[in-house]
Amino acid sequence: MNPRWFLRLSQLARNPPKASRVWLVLGVVAACLALAGIERLVNGTPEAPARTMRPFTSN
Repeated sequence: MNPRWFLRLSQLARNPPKASRVWLVLGVVAACLALAGIERLVNGTPEAPARTMRPFTSN
């Protein structure tokens, strides 16, 4: 780990973020997970082949 991470973590331990900021971050993470789940349900498995367009070629 980078030593800067330890300094940042020590600052967070001394001055924790507000509860509203924590809930905001958790909400954004939950929204991203929900979107990923919906996308997986709609598109099937991630290994499913995507619809590809033919490449543009000039004659």
